[in-house]
Amino acid sequence: MAVSSSRAGFARPLWQRVSRLVTSLLSLLVTLVGLLAFTFMLSHLSPVDPVQQIAGDHASEATYAQVRHDLGLDQPVLVQFWRYISHLARGDLGLSHLTNQPVSADLLRTFPATLELATCAMIFAAVFGVALALLAAWKPGSIIDNVARFISLLGYSVPVFWLGLLGLLLFYAVLHWSAGPGQLDDIWIYTLEPRTGFVLIDSWLSGDPEMFRNAIAHLWLPVVILGLLAMAGITRLLRAALLEESSKEYVILARAKGAGRGRILLRHIFPNVLGTLITVIALSYATLLEGSVLTETVFAWPGVGRYMTNALFSSDVPAILGATLLIGSCFILLNAVADALTWLTDPRTR
Repeated sequence: MAVSSSRAGFARPLWQRVSRLVTSLLSLLVTLVGLLAFTFMLSHLSPVDPVQQIAGDHASEATYAQVRHDLGLDQPVLVQFWRYISHLARGDLGLSHLTNQPVSADLLRTFPATLELATCAMIFAAVFGVALALLAAWKPGSIIDNVARFISLLGYSVPVFWLGLLGLLLFYAVLHWSAGPGQLDDIWIYTLEPRTGFVLIDSWLSGDPEMFRNAIAHLWLPVVILGLLAMAGITRLLRAALLEESSKEYVILARAKGAGRGRILLRHIFPNVLGTLITVIALSYATLLEGSVLTETVFAWPGVGRYMTNALFSSDVPAILGATLLIGSCFILLNAVADALTWLTDPRTR
């Protein structure tokens, strides 16, 4: 009986872990299917007629009917949805009417620029946001705490496109600290060999230090402008979590034993809010990927955001749906990664 009880006690946590993993995977699958259904619904609710875009305004009825049949729009909705998923499984997102290229090829060309911009902005936001939140929680009510709250309010309230225009006016037109819009100057952009799609890496691999410095000069301003948006959220939420954790009994006990405020903050409080920080960073990163539209438009950054903006202006439905599906998938996957990391780092969630 003792051995049986011991085995049951060992097997039960393992079963709970497997059950949680299966539940998480099923939830991820259902969310992805929901995203597919949403983009499919958008394509049918769009006021733009895809048949007319392909056949033209002066096509005959026979040509119109033939194009409609080729696109499968004369079939039942469920059949169309299954065909839509089948095409996606093969990487077929349709043909862009703006570039006359497959949407998948356009996204492969533009997504590295967005990923590079969002990643650099996220690194900037995470480093300075976490540091500012720790300093604010270390001395609540101090000048640093007031600065942290002001930056959080600024990042939430000021439109990012306005900050971008103001940054270009000040740092590019007046002070000449920034190289201006785009990824590179014209003298470099046509000589750069696109190996990875990331301009910093490609300019570094080119062996030309001037090109690399020019890439940094173009990148730092949009990174700071976009990073302020994520930095505001990280600072605000992490500061609130640290202050809330500071009022708990184990912190009071540690202070009573003579532990210093900095040691308590870094050794005891910060590990307990690490799960919250991981979730905030992951969601902020996803927000930067989907929220870079205005920043890329202001700085003429050739990423998915600018590609989607041009597609919206030209009513390019396949390009809009492809970009929406890509950004939505990134958001879902980052959320799943955040849940997994939180589960690994915080025993309270197991």
